[in-house]
Amino acid sequence: MTKADLVAKISERLGMEKGDVQATVETFMDEVKTSLEDGENVYLRGFGSFIIKTRAEKTGRNISKNTTIKIPAHNIPAFKPAKVFVESVKLNVEVE
Repeated sequence: MTKADLVAKISERLGMEKGDVQATVETFMDEVKTSLEDGENVYLRGFGSFIIKTRAEKTGRNISKNTTIKIPAHNIPAFKPAKVFVESVKLNVEVE
């Protein structure tokens, strides 16, 4: 599902204009992004959490030059689904 598909489904379900729904969805995503950039996690009860994970410093390899490189510690955004959400997917989605 793409963002356009999501906007269309929400618009159809709520009977709202697609433009209004698109603005709402984009504002939601901007707020989540801004909160994470400010170092704040976002918790949505029953859905999941957008969190910041810290990756430790590690040593990698540049295969083309056959040298080792140092990859510094850094933060990355991550999504952790709520237990209720995980259980719902387990029950409703068949294993392929």
